[in-house]
Order: sequence, then structure tokens, then C-alpha cells
Amino acid sequence: MGSGAQLTVTDLRRAARHPVDHKVIGEHRRLGDVHLHVVNISAHGFMTEGEHELTRGERVIIRLPEVGRIEAHLIWVSEGRAGFQFERIIRFDDFMRMIDGLQPNPRLRRSR
Repeated sequence: MGSGAQLTVTDLRRAARHPVDHKVIGEHRRLGDVHLHVVNISAHGFMTEGEHELTRGERVIIRLPEVGRIEAHLIWVSEGRAGFQFERIIRFDDFMRMIDGLQPNPRLRRSR
């Protein structure tokens, strides 16, 4: 049996997320430009806060530092928050450079 913390699936998901405060303009096929406020991000997706007209299953393309354009689809919406999943996983080195750019205060970054 391995040593170390035995994390639940929820804990593992939370550990992979990094808090950010990043506003982006997403490109949507029907709505055109969609303003999104990203509040946390992982290599697999991101969460936004604020109201928008998107519904589950819809897709947006956003531009992120170090990553460039990336497509994501809306997985869930609840009380002014929304969770998106990227169409591809962001490479670890690109992800870490992106986090350094999005969260310049090292005290606010999660430990690596």
C-alpha cells in the first residue's frame, strides 16, 4: 500500500484547479462574442462566474496565455456559475506557464 494522502475523487479534482481572475471573450457559433469571467482553471477545463446565455453542450473558443485558442464545451450551469471542459488537455509545461501568467502572486497559487 502506498504512503501519502488518500484523496477522494472530489479532492483530486479540487487539487488540480487553480484560482484565477481572468476575463476572456469567447467565440460562440450562434451568439458571436461571449464575455466570460474565469475563476478557476485546470488542464482539463475551467469554471466561470456570471450570467450568460449559454446552455449545456454548447461550445466556445477562448484564447489563453501560453496555450492560444482552445475550444471548450459547457458541462454544467448552476446559480451564476458554469463549468467548461476543454476539447484537449493542456500540456503540463504550457499549463504551468499559463498559471504563472494568470496568477502572478505566488502566495495565491496552489502548491505544486
